[in-house]
Amino acid sequence: MATNKLIVIEGLDGSGKATQARRLTKALVDREIPVREVSFPDYDSDSSALVRMYLSGQFGTDPQDVNAYAASSFFAVDRFASYRKDWSRDYAKGVVIADRYTTSNAVHQCSKLPPEQWEEFLHWLFDYEFHLLGLPAPDSVIYLQVDPAVSQRLMTARYHGDESKKDVHEKDTEYLARSRRAAEYCAEHLGWTTVHCTHSDAMRSIEDIQAEVQGIVLGGQ
Repeated sequence: MATNKLIVIEGLDGSGKATQARRLTKALVDREIPVREVSFPDYDSDSSALVRMYLSGQFGTDPQDVNAYAASSFFAVDRFASYRKDWSRDYAKGVVIADRYTTSNAVHQCSKLPPEQWEEFLHWLFDYEFHLLGLPAPDSVIYLQVDPAVSQRLMTARYHGDESKKDVHEKDTEYLARSRRAAEYCAEHLGWTTVHCTHSDAMRSIEDIQAEVQGIVLGGQ
């Protein structure tokens, strides 16, 4: 646990990232481990303005209208501002749990590129955010894997059946399928720990998933 300064909870839309990050944070608080939870994009900050414009379709209603490198920059700058203004001190003295991170750029922007370009893009992305921008690299990434059909049902339920509330990513089922393939690639090649969140075409319980997440992070503690 001591080596895990930055723990990222990653997954596609509808995978329960926020819920699992929140519960993991509480588990660490209960053990009196200094911890801070952060979430990206930081919609409460002005730094997410370009992200909000992008996701609302102001640069085009197809995710492909904004190339992988430009879109990645929107999210990366938002993270930079959040780190510098908000949680760098928490990171220096304790554990930070992130609901999404640079890993989301890896998944969602790789999906815009042909697979033969993924390795080159990932090299650029991590050099850009962790070296050039100076953001901390994650020590552990937990990927919440959800069956695409289940994920779609969960997203529809989230908006009470109102498809117009979905952003440009959520509306594009082919884009989501490509993101799933990219996520599987990243999890395998970047050493992420995969938690399988569905069983028999349904979600496992929140408590069951959280128990597995805590086992990964806390081990025998």
